[in-house]
Amino acid sequence: MLELTAQPLTAEAFAPFGDVIDRRDADGFPINGGRTQRYHDLARIETLGEGARPLISLFVSQPVALPLSLALLERHPLGSQAFMPLHGERFIVVVAPPGEAVDSARVRAFVTDGCQGVNYRAGTWHAIHSVLDVEGEFLVVDRGGAGDNCDEFPLEIRVSL
Repeated sequence: MLELTAQPLTAEAFAPFGDVIDRRDADGFPINGGRTQRYHDLARIETLGEGARPLISLFVSQPVALPLSLALLERHPLGSQAFMPLHGERFIVVVAPPGEAVDSARVRAFVTDGCQGVNYRAGTWHAIHSVLDVEGEFLVVDRGGAGDNCDEFPLEIRVSL
C-alpha cells in the first residue's frame, strides 16, 4: 500500500503533470465594456488523434472519506482532462508522470483550496475524482472522438491530509 500525504496544490509542484487553473495567479484584461475581467488561456487543452474534439461536461461528485483509499490510477493518452470546481469545492489530486506503467516512487498527492482547478496533460496518470467536504459540481473539459482514451493501472494507495 502506497501511503501519501496530500500537499497544498501549487503551479510549480504540479507542473510535471499539467496546469493549475487559478485566476488569482493570472493576468486579466477587461472585456464587455469593462464590466467583465477575462483571465485568458489558463490551461493547455490537448485533443490528439484524428477526429478528436473538445468536450465540456458537468460532473457532480459525492464527497470521499479520509483517509482516501484508491485501487488504481487512470490515464487518457489522447487528450488532456480539466476539472474546475464551480462552488469552491476542495478536492484531492493524485498524479504520476506519463509512461507505460506507474512508478510508485513518483506518485504525488495534492489538495486544492477550492478556488483551484487542474488540467491533467495527455497521458498523465491520475486518480478518480475525489471531492472533499460536500457534494461537488465541476466543469470538465476533455477529449471526445474515436479511439481508446482510458487506461487503468492497479495500485493500492491511501491518501491523508
